[in-house]
Amino acid sequence: MRTKEKVHRGSGSIFADIGTVYPERTLARAQIMSGIAEIIKKRNLTQKEASELLDIPQSKISCLVNGKLSMFSLDHLLMLLNKLGRDVEIIIKPKIKEEKVASTHVLVVA
Repeated sequence: MRTKEKVHRGSGSIFADIGTVYPERTLARAQIMSGIAEIIKKRNLTQKEASELLDIPQSKISCLVNGKLSMFSLDHLLMLLNKLGRDVEIIIKPKIKEEKVASTHVLVVA
């Protein structure tokens, strides 16, 4: 006898699907963390070298490159980008009229 499995269609946002309170903000942090990890990788930095450059413990570098979101605030991630020689621009604008709610988007140019 076969058991029927229920399939749920995702919303397009894993963070919304798992019930994160602010899924767009969580996605923004994840995208920034990924960008930082990519910069570290492109520079061929060891975790020790990245730790020294960013002035954070090596264990935090491990958390960073492994996507441990709860370990980093948005403010801390922006500071790390600056330490990596990246300018950070924040643009605040009116939401698009057709949208029900305003949104948050991140563009990381590694």
